[in-house]
Amino acid sequence: MLSVILGIVVTALVVVLLLKGFYPQACLFIGGALLLLCTWIFGLGPLLDAKHTTNFAGFDIFKVFGDGFSTRIGGLGLQLMAIGGFSRYMEHVGASEALFRVFKKPLQAIKSPYWLLGASFIVSQIMVIFVPSHAGLALLLMVTLYPLLVRTGVSPMSALGVIGCAQFVDAGPGSGNCNLAAQVSGMDVAEYFVDFQLPMFIVLVLVVAVAHMYVQRWWDRREGWKFDPNNIHTLAGTKQVEEKAPAPTIYAILPVIPLFLIIVFSKVVGSKIRIDVVTAMVISTWIAIVFEICRWRSFKTVLGTFKLFFEGMGTILVGVVSLIVCGEFLAAGLIKSGCMQTLIDAAISAGFGVAVMVFVGSILLWIFAFIMGSGNAAFFSFAPLVPPIAKALGQPIVDILFPLQMIVGFGRVASPITGAIVAIATMAGVSSFQVAKRTCIPMFIATIAAFIIYYLFYYHPIPIN
Repeated sequence: MLSVILGIVVTALVVVLLLKGFYPQACLFIGGALLLLCTWIFGLGPLLDAKHTTNFAGFDIFKVFGDGFSTRIGGLGLQLMAIGGFSRYMEHVGASEALFRVFKKPLQAIKSPYWLLGASFIVSQIMVIFVPSHAGLALLLMVTLYPLLVRTGVSPMSALGVIGCAQFVDAGPGSGNCNLAAQVSGMDVAEYFVDFQLPMFIVLVLVVAVAHMYVQRWWDRREGWKFDPNNIHTLAGTKQVEEKAPAPTIYAILPVIPLFLIIVFSKVVGSKIRIDVVTAMVISTWIAIVFEICRWRSFKTVLGTFKLFFEGMGTILVGVVSLIVCGEFLAAGLIKSGCMQTLIDAAISAGFGVAVMVFVGSILLWIFAFIMGSGNAAFFSFAPLVPPIAKALGQPIVDILFPLQMIVGFGRVASPITGAIVAIATMAGVSSFQVAKRTCIPMFIATIAAFIIYYLFYYHPIPIN
């Protein structure tokens, strides 16, 4: 019982610090260190086994962190950094913008503003798979999609509502949450994406697209929105937009290449050749470099841009990998103190099965993501706790982890402090709370739909012997 009390108190402290705007990584680190310190002081369990201990528990606390860091850097961390490097290079060459131009003409053919909203949302979800950054995709859509929408009669707030939901699910092999879920589940990322994520993702996209059509129209009528063609240039204007020379349309294939390589050379399609995420990102980056050499005819200058790949990797190390490591450090404290095992045993004794665990866990992650404005922070902290829960319930890890990974993004998109929401609100000159007001209802609908889909098609509990 002491371990549970300590876990609740320390977790509450971490949440309070996060709400007060403290650096998330530091908050998670402090929480993990406090729990491991209490584990040592109160003799709740060993911090490290005999093979890895420093023979002094005070040092073992920091070695737990160091061991976690070294493990993540060489595995998932390297994958995410490679994705970050590739994304940075795609941004530099204008490939993401070129990809959007492919979809622009069909969108312009749609005359009804709310049908256009729904179609635009579907297009943004196709791009999510190839542009894995929520903020990056949202800003790209502000430059490309936002002016198109408001010029055809969509209200600025409705357009912002759709763009704010651009990455409501972290989908595809380029997603950090997707890669972590696959790794914790012991699965190939392509297999996880195709067999688990993709079917639910497609249904959710259609559900949320329809939701946007009706919800945004309801808000427009409630707020008295009237389209004024004479004011169109003012409406379509955004702040802090960087003008760049458009990339050739052929560049639209570049963001698609990694997904093609990862899926085609995997067991999903029966290929004997295997290609991992890092290899796919490096190959794709060098294909882009070849495109740039052909475009600019300057071998030395284009080769110099390869440093952008490493700059992107560094950004992910600072922002994402560090968050994973610190989140797992907090999780290690909850596990080693015995807090999680006590809660698991209590839940099983109370008759809580997989259905209840998934529902409660998903709601908690939704709330945490909303409070922190980050789906990564919430999921990275919770994911390491799932394997022992799945083992205790006799379930495959993916059966519990998958719905949590799908739903956690809904809370992030509904939050007014999420980076992408703040960024697009600033560009449009409105409050982030106004934008979040437009994203909340579609995300509530998405949450309900996700639970229905999961329990109807994915939920197959294994009786505990």
